[in-house]
Amino acid sequence: MEDKKVVSFEKKHSKANDKTQELEYCSFCKRPNTQVPKMVKGPGVNICSECTLIAVQYLILQDGLMSAEAQKILDLLWGVSKK
Repeated sequence: MEDKKVVSFEKKHSKANDKTQELEYCSFCKRPNTQVPKMVKGPGVNICSECTLIAVQYLILQDGLMSAEAQKILDLLWGVSKK
């Protein structure tokens, strides 16, 4: 099973040669899909997995107070292990 780096939410276009992966750039950090773990492609906009994590963190922290449950989610997203 092939793991795709770019997940697209746009309508599928049939291409004769779909084996070559086109470069896609994150609309936020401008890095190409070759430099990030994953890229989500939408209609006219792309976001990499790292910018997605930053956005989720911002939305959780927006209220100013973080619950223990929200902290667990952030720790899981960022790969922080508590010892």
